[in-house]
Amino acid sequence: MTMPEIEILGAGVFGLAIAYACLRKGARVRVLEKRRVAAGSSGGVVGALAPHTPDNWNEKKQFQFDSLIAAQDFWSDVDALSGVRSGYGRNGRLMAIADDRQLELARARVESARHNWKGLAEWQVIPVSEAGPFAPVSPTGYVVHETLSARMSPRGACTSLAGAVRALGGEIVEGTTRDMTRGQGADATILCTGYEGLEELSRELGAPIGKGIKGQGLLLAHDAHDMPQLFADGRHIIPHANATVAIGSTTENEWDDPVSVDDQLDAIHEHAVEICPVLHGAKVLQRWAGVRPRGRRRAPILDRHPLRENVYIANGGFKIGFGMAVKVAQVMADLVIDGKADIPASFTLAANMG
Repeated sequence: MTMPEIEILGAGVFGLAIAYACLRKGARVRVLEKRRVAAGSSGGVVGALAPHTPDNWNEKKQFQFDSLIAAQDFWSDVDALSGVRSGYGRNGRLMAIADDRQLELARARVESARHNWKGLAEWQVIPVSEAGPFAPVSPTGYVVHETLSARMSPRGACTSLAGAVRALGGEIVEGTTRDMTRGQGADATILCTGYEGLEELSRELGAPIGKGIKGQGLLLAHDAHDMPQLFADGRHIIPHANATVAIGSTTENEWDDPVSVDDQLDAIHEHAVEICPVLHGAKVLQRWAGVRPRGRRRAPILDRHPLRENVYIANGGFKIGFGMAVKVAQVMADLVIDGKADIPASFTLAANMG
């Protein structure tokens, strides 16, 4: 059987991961990118692959869990093929517990994790004194320690994926002047075009499918690469393997310049040092801003295009795109090549239009 030629528009983590999965199934793949690999929100600095809480289980949480569990083998294979390090490491996460109510809830989630995570990861409540030197300040004296979270270098991951795609015979064209809203000439086209693609789709369908949410983050020089990542007061503090720590991020619904940084980032930096005092005095290596694509339901949008034949959509990764990418790649390759896939109903365009 002749395998299809698949054209993927957008070389962020969704586009590259889907390209890799399609190549693994034997398809011919071409990725088109109007700027460069990881030019958009996939080129950020934070790299937190963190799960939702294990209670109130639903199809979105199951999909994310499956993706996080499969991530270690996926990124190991990608890195081996490309010869580039993605920076992946499943080092877990420590979360500060703010008050007695949150402490009670955290303890109740121990059993939820035991049931829903099926022994493949743990959720524990421990004294902060037992959490190690990189522990966050916690008002109750307790933290959650869960072992499902992982971290990676967003740019390193995309560079590794691009190398793996090329190693498998895929083509990546950067700086294309092609129309990035529709395919041309392939058997199937997959639109992975970030927040700009969501805005275009909303105009085309006459409904608010999704939008861009700006985020700012920064990278510090501090070596804590074997430590768990931290989450406290809505902030992610992520130790990376290259002796850096990432901090993020803002959530800005209204913005003028998609790539400018401002005093909101300074506030995040100051707050992170309060949460994790060992970061005091660490040199700032990079300040970053970008716009993340968010669907109306805050979940990936994975579906056929309702108005165009043989055109598909994979978008809306928002803050969980890297954690979802492994499973997204699998189901999109199944949908495009095999004609069917196990995609949650809440990930469809219909769910995001209603």
